[in-house]
Amino acid sequence: MVSLLRFGAVAALALSATLFSQAAAAQAPPPAPAVADATMPAQAGHAAIPPQDGNYRLGPGDKLHIIVFGEDDLTGDYTVSDQGDVSLPLIGVVHATGESVDYFTRQVTDSFSKGGYLTNPHVAVGVLTYRPFYILGEVNKPGEYPYSPPMTIMDAAATAGGFTYRANQHHIMIRHAGETTEHSVELRGNDAPVAPGDTIRVLERYF
Repeated sequence: MVSLLRFGAVAALALSATLFSQAAAAQAPPPAPAVADATMPAQAGHAAIPPQDGNYRLGPGDKLHIIVFGEDDLTGDYTVSDQGDVSLPLIGVVHATGESVDYFTRQVTDSFSKGGYLTNPHVAVGVLTYRPFYILGEVNKPGEYPYSPPMTIMDAAATAGGFTYRANQHHIMIRHAGETTEHSVELRGNDAPVAPGDTIRVLERYF
């Protein structure tokens, strides 16, 4: 009889505890909504466009992609001519050779605005393909090759099939676009960069 009473008391206490827990849960405020992690990158519909080198100067043969936002008829691909200009709809010729991408972009924007063609135009310019480089002399396949940044003299030589057995691999001659004289570059521990339009000449070594 005593055992039965004890069991009843324990059961009553357990039931009371359960009811108390349920009541407390009912009165508790709902959990706060999840907040997006500020450190996570936002999802975008398009891949980010890599930035252009601000020191790069445009030249003949560079192919540009010019976007005039909201004006599909003006957006397209344009090549810098041998005269150093880009011919665009409405505004005509805009000088490009020797200018940075940022400066050229401002020139195009100003031409659309000041000419009265567009109100508050927004223009973006990127380099699609760079002008080629040239490699001559002691390489297996001398000639003109498309430029792909970043590029070094060793990259250029590999593109041209590698050095011949007669090549001087210690000193290379290079002439930058727009210059008239060559410069000697020492390759020992200094794999010099190549720019679009450069002409590389691999000398023959003397035994």
